[in-house]
Amino acid sequence: MDDAAAAELASLRKSIDNIDAALVHLLAERFKCTQTVGRLKAATGMPPSDPDRERVQIERLRALAEEAELDPAFAEKFLSFIVAEVIHHHEQIASTGSIGTPDGD
Repeated sequence: MDDAAAAELASLRKSIDNIDAALVHLLAERFKCTQTVGRLKAATGMPPSDPDRERVQIERLRALAEEAELDPAFAEKFLSFIVAEVIHHHEQIASTGSIGTPDGD
Protein backbone atom coordinates (compact mmCIF):
# COMPACT_ATOMS: atom_id res chain seq x y z
CA MET A 1 0.00 0.00 0.00
CA ASP A 2 1.38 3.42 -0.87
CA ASP A 3 1.68 6.28 1.63
CA ALA A 4 -1.36 8.15 0.31
CA ALA A 5 -3.59 5.08 0.58
CA ALA A 6 -2.25 4.32 4.07
CA ALA A 7 -2.95 7.89 5.18
CA GLU A 8 -6.47 7.80 3.75
CA LEU A 9 -7.14 4.46 5.43
CA ALA A 10 -5.90 5.80 8.77
CA SER A 11 -8.11 8.87 8.41
CA LEU A 12 -11.17 6.80 7.55
CA ARG A 13 -10.53 4.46 10.47
CA LYS A 14 -10.21 7.42 12.82
CA SER A 15 -13.60 8.66 11.61
CA ILE A 16 -15.10 5.22 12.15
CA ASP A 17 -13.64 5.07 15.67
CA ASN A 18 -15.13 8.49 16.46
CA ILE A 19 -18.53 7.42 15.14
CA ASP A 20 -18.37 4.20 17.19
CA ALA A 21 -17.60 6.23 20.32
CA ALA A 22 -20.53 8.55 19.59
CA LEU A 23 -22.84 5.55 19.09
CA VAL A 24 -21.82 4.08 22.46
CA HIS A 25 -22.45 7.39 24.21
CA LEU A 26 -25.80 7.83 22.47
CA LEU A 27 -26.85 4.30 23.41
CA ALA A 28 -25.85 4.97 27.02
CA GLU A 29 -28.04 8.10 27.05
CA ARG A 30 -30.90 6.20 25.44
CA PHE A 31 -30.70 3.46 28.06
CA LYS A 32 -30.69 6.03 30.87
CA CYS A 33 -33.98 7.34 29.49
CA THR A 34 -35.49 3.90 28.99
CA GLN A 35 -34.48 2.87 32.52
CA THR A 36 -36.40 5.86 33.84
CA VAL A 37 -39.35 4.70 31.72
CA GLY A 38 -38.93 1.21 33.23
CA ARG A 39 -39.06 2.60 36.77
CA LEU A 40 -42.18 4.60 35.91
CA LYS A 41 -43.84 1.54 34.37
CA ALA A 42 -42.96 -0.60 37.39
CA ALA A 43 -44.22 2.02 39.84
CA THR A 44 -47.54 2.37 38.04
CA GLY A 45 -48.10 -1.28 37.13
CA MET A 46 -47.66 -0.86 33.40
CA PRO A 47 -46.33 -3.84 31.42
CA PRO A 48 -42.63 -3.85 30.42
CA SER A 49 -43.49 -4.12 26.73
CA ASP A 50 -45.64 -1.82 24.60
CA PRO A 51 -46.17 -3.54 21.23
CA ASP A 52 -48.01 -0.55 19.73
CA ARG A 53 -45.15 1.81 20.60
CA GLU A 54 -42.62 -0.72 19.27
CA ARG A 55 -44.49 -1.02 15.97
CA VAL A 56 -44.62 2.75 15.54
CA GLN A 57 -40.92 3.05 16.38
CA ILE A 58 -39.99 0.39 13.85
CA GLU A 59 -42.00 2.15 11.13
CA ARG A 60 -40.42 5.48 12.07
CA LEU A 61 -36.89 4.07 12.10
CA ARG A 62 -37.38 2.33 8.75
CA ALA A 63 -38.49 5.65 7.23
CA LEU A 64 -35.51 7.46 8.76
CA ALA A 65 -33.21 4.74 7.41
CA GLU A 66 -34.61 5.13 3.91
CA GLU A 67 -34.08 8.91 4.08
CA ALA A 68 -30.49 8.34 5.25
CA GLU A 69 -29.87 5.73 2.53
CA LEU A 70 -29.41 2.98 5.12
CA ASP A 71 -30.93 -0.46 4.62
CA PRO A 72 -34.31 -0.31 6.44
CA ALA A 73 -34.12 -4.03 7.26
CA PHE A 74 -30.79 -3.47 9.00
CA ALA A 75 -32.23 -0.49 10.90
CA GLU A 76 -35.19 -2.62 12.00
CA LYS A 77 -32.89 -5.42 13.22
CA PHE A 78 -30.81 -2.88 15.11
CA LEU A 79 -33.86 -1.33 16.80
CA SER A 80 -35.33 -4.75 17.57
CA PHE A 81 -32.11 -5.72 19.33
CA ILE A 82 -32.20 -2.52 21.39
CA VAL A 83 -35.90 -2.87 22.21
CA ALA A 84 -35.38 -6.47 23.37
CA GLU A 85 -32.70 -5.25 25.78
CA VAL A 86 -34.94 -2.40 26.98
CA ILE A 87 -37.79 -4.84 27.67
CA HIS A 88 -35.35 -7.08 29.55
CA HIS A 89 -34.32 -4.07 31.66
CA HIS A 90 -37.97 -3.17 32.31
CA GLU A 91 -38.66 -6.74 33.42
CA GLN A 92 -35.65 -6.62 35.77
CA ILE A 93 -36.78 -3.31 37.22
CA ALA A 94 -40.32 -4.63 37.72
CA SER A 95 -39.11 -7.77 39.50
CA THR A 96 -36.05 -6.54 41.43
CA GLY A 97 -36.23 -2.76 41.38
CA SER A 98 -32.92 -2.43 39.54
CA ILE A 99 -30.87 -3.59 36.60
CA GLY A 100 -28.01 -5.99 37.17
CA THR A 101 -24.63 -5.09 35.72
CA PRO A 102 -23.07 -7.32 33.04
CA ASP A 103 -20.82 -8.98 35.65
CA GLY A 104 -23.87 -10.09 37.62
CA ASP A 105 -24.05 -7.35 40.28
